[in-house]
Amino acid sequence: IWLLSLTFGLIGPINWFYPTANDWGMIGLQSALAIGNGIVTATIVGGVLPMLENVFGITTDISWLEASDLNHPLLRRMTIEAPGTYHHSLVVANLAEAAAEAIGANATLCRVCSYFHDVGKLVKPEYFTENMSFERNPHDDLAPTMSALIIIAHVKEGVDLALKYRLNQRIIDIIQEHHGTSLVRYFYQRALQQHEDARAGGKIMKLREDDIPEVKEESFRYSGPKPQTKESAIVSLADTIESASRSLEKPTPQKIETLVNELIDERISDRQLDDCDLTLGELKIIADRFRFTLLSMLHTRIAYPKAGPKPAAPRDETLRPDVMAATRKPETAPPVSAA
Repeated sequence: IWLLSLTFGLIGPINWFYPTANDWGMIGLQSALAIGNGIVTATIVGGVLPMLENVFGITTDISWLEASDLNHPLLRRMTIEAPGTYHHSLVVANLAEAAAEAIGANATLCRVCSYFHDVGKLVKPEYFTENMSFERNPHDDLAPTMSALIIIAHVKEGVDLALKYRLNQRIIDIIQEHHGTSLVRYFYQRALQQHEDARAGGKIMKLREDDIPEVKEESFRYSGPKPQTKESAIVSLADTIESASRSLEKPTPQKIETLVNELIDERISDRQLDDCDLTLGELKIIADRFRFTLLSMLHTRIAYPKAGPKPAAPRDETLRPDVMAATRKPETAPPVSAA
């Protein structure tokens, strides 16, 4: 639009029917003013826009596009220190952006916030599945309660890093909300199993049950808050579904559909989506978009057969003369005599 208005501003003062009547000095001045006006306007808007965003507490799409640069220092650290988390964040960004577009939410916001939602894992990256080495699992040497504390702490550590790097407040909110008050189920179940084993051993040792500490579910839940906006809920769901999809063996459309539906139903039953304004209709659209995106990313390839050694064809000169004579076919078949 600015280029179009500049063009009309340049050619408008020219009298095309009577060129001799043109005041070329005035036309040159007007052209210079038109060009200068555009430059000054662009400079003022570019400089004032961040201040206006801070004053009114809003973020425009231009700012979100600038924030989506993968060369941000935190993201560059992640590629080196937690490459598994970095790849996970990129996939979550694709899932969240597609789902947000499908329901008319802010897709660019979802993509940017997905990039940063797990930056807290930079503090102890080796304790998270996607960054673990094949040699050992560090949680094997820890009590379930301690493992849960390390996992839960990545949310607070992510908020601290986001504040240190002065990230947008919406990014900080989604870092804080993306797990809500959900349960770290794996270590909770492990703690319950160890508690049952301790009780069984206590009976043999004739110990009182009061001497065996109870497993408190609150110790294995994130501190929250729950997702407060549609975008925060979308990133939260995308994070959960992407993590679970990596455990699928030979993914099929049916397996992916079952996984997505079960995880969304689990979040609903755990009341993790109570504080956001997503409707059931929007959740259905989000689930459909998750299934479509996951299916395109997790499609399997045909198992091509390995090329084995070709059997060597026998050569005539390697056969004995008697074998060659026995195996050589006659050039013409003998005539059949009539009975």
